Amino acid sequence: VVMKYLGFTLNFMTLLGLSLSVGVVVDDAILVLENIYRRMENGETRFQAAFNGSDQISFAALASTLSIVAIFIPVAFMSGPVGIFYRQFSVTMAISIVLSGISALTLTPALCAMLLKNTHGKEKKKNWLNKFLDGFNNRYNKLSNSYQKLLGYIVNRRVITFLALLIFCLGTWGLGKILPSGFIPNEDQG
Repeated sequence: VVMKYLGFTLNFMTLLGLSLSVGVVVDDAILVLENIYRRMENGETRFQAAFNGSDQISFAALASTLSIVAIFIPVAFMSGPVGIFYRQFSVTMAISIVLSGISALTLTPALCAMLLKNTHGKEKKKNWLNKFLDGFNNRYNKLSNSYQKLLGYIVNRRVITFLALLIFCLGTWGLGKILPSGFIPNEDQG
């Protein structure tokens, strides 16, 4: 609705903005939802948890929304071909992120109060889905523990870490020298 009001069409840049915003807009709702569920695990009813949890996390959700919007808004004011090319993209992203922040602070707590159930500590049914999910969680925890051990090994060896960083920086610089760069690809120059 906002895109139509601003006169934007469904072109490549607005569709790119919409597709990227799908992944970005859920962040605020996840913050609120996780905090409400954590409070439910600590013994609050779902209505208390929805009210207290959203109140407790509202500043963090607002700060997250505003910090992400602050990234995209300056692009809308750029001049030249870059500004023209990315204006619709940045405005589309900023609007969708603001709407997601509003939704996270209003709709998400209401839905949590109505729909969220506290199943923490209750016995699960032994069906194929729960068996699959338990197996997945066990494998994921093993992978996570292995990754944590690897990080512990790397963090304690700063020389290896800085050498890897130096190699990546030199590789990036080398690729930047070898690969062509430009704002518009050569195929679109004609």
